[in-house]
Amino acid sequence: MGKPTGFIEFSREDVQYRNANDRVGDWNEFLVQINDQTLTTQGARCMDCGVPFCHTGQIVERMATGCPVNNLIPEWNHLIYKGKWREALDRLHHTNNFPEFTGRVCPAPCEGSCVLGINEPPVTIKDIERSIVDRGFAEGWIAPRIPQSRSGKSVAVVGSGPAGLACADQLNQQGHHVTVYERADRIGGLLMYGIPNMKLDKGVVERRIGLLRDEGIEFKTGVNIGTDLSAADLKNQHDAVVLCVGATQPRDLKIPGRTASGIYFAMEYLTGSTSSLLGQHDTPISAAGKNVVVIGGGDTGTDCIGTAIRQGCKSVVNLEIVRRPPEERAESNPWPQWPMIFRTDYGHAEAKAKFGDDPRKFSVETVEFIADKEFKLKGLRTCRVDWSQPRPGVAPFSRIEGTNQDIAADLVFLALGFLGPEASIAEAFGLQCDQRSNIQATEGQYTTNVDGVFAAGDCRRGQSLVVWAIREGREVADVCGEFLAAN
Repeated sequence: MGKPTGFIEFSREDVQYRNANDRVGDWNEFLVQINDQTLTTQGARCMDCGVPFCHTGQIVERMATGCPVNNLIPEWNHLIYKGKWREALDRLHHTNNFPEFTGRVCPAPCEGSCVLGINEPPVTIKDIERSIVDRGFAEGWIAPRIPQSRSGKSVAVVGSGPAGLACADQLNQQGHHVTVYERADRIGGLLMYGIPNMKLDKGVVERRIGLLRDEGIEFKTGVNIGTDLSAADLKNQHDAVVLCVGATQPRDLKIPGRTASGIYFAMEYLTGSTSSLLGQHDTPISAAGKNVVVIGGGDTGTDCIGTAIRQGCKSVVNLEIVRRPPEERAESNPWPQWPMIFRTDYGHAEAKAKFGDDPRKFSVETVEFIADKEFKLKGLRTCRVDWSQPRPGVAPFSRIEGTNQDIAADLVFLALGFLGPEASIAEAFGLQCDQRSNIQATEGQYTTNVDGVFAAGDCRRGQSLVVWAIREGREVADVCGEFLAAN
């Protein structure tokens, strides 16, 4: 624990963002570094709770509780309170390969399960985590760890997102030779192209990749397994294969007018924007001067809002079919589950600062895209829905008569989540898939129906958080390591 009476003496101080009107003029990270004194008092708020739930990483009633990678949160909070930053970094890296990523993009399920959070604002765990690792890099404490010996075994990791990188890091430290294959032109997967720069600076990603490369991991970009290199050849070149290809098949909205030009999947938009920012090419989809509608919420929807504003959009509206979440926990959503409450993310705050209002509209269904004679998008038609009146066998809600509304739109971005991995990778290896189209591999075992081929991360569990991907990457590395030792 930190200070025995810290949770009584000190109030929670949330991380500060740069002014919304200022930060939308650039692509720099919006977080403001916290000073050491504030971090010390925030670490002191970590109480002697007896049974800490913050690092449990369990599923309770189908909802996550605590940190999926089982971060030793009370330990490094105590160390920060004592001013022992180097020791805190060691404890943090003991469970988390990439705290600089989770400390920026994770929604912090740990804080939702903080015991103090039952009747007080929880400890600022995520901010402390990010500050510890950033301090570690700044002080030069984080340096390449070169394995002292090699096993002579070779592993191919397909996909360089958080699951693939965590798996590669663990296997490399076990002494195996690891080659990471990525079909994009840069390593990082979701971290590189799926998350905008203002939330996760690409220099932060490249810094860690450089470290992994110095430690002996080989990276190959522009290699699409099944096309550029067959699954059979990949298996022949390596002793084991671990698939961490993510869930990249987007969910579509198949309603009248869908073929109109100007409708894009969110990830296509975000990837193109980041690629342009990195100097690859001109922005393929620009929101400059256009009326933008984002359909779907979550992190991806927010990222589309923030990106469109920085590109200079004329307006932005965010449509969500779900109800507006409550301000406080519902009785059906008890602690230590993640609190499903109304939150204002960075993109929502930026839209309000620029256009004067929160862009979100809840309980709204999009029923038709409206196009002109050239099939160019000019708007969409919506209606309100009532979640208290389900239509059995049709939908868990009903449409409210007389609530149709047309919204002007030059661009629509679909941020409706993902269905699973693209079918081509499973077909290339002859893998079985579950009913949700994910690669079939039991959690904790990660073995597929093909000997020597493993699967982990979003391609196995479905769309999830970066921190869950890191957990599965670590766990599949242990299973793969046991396989290599036995064969």
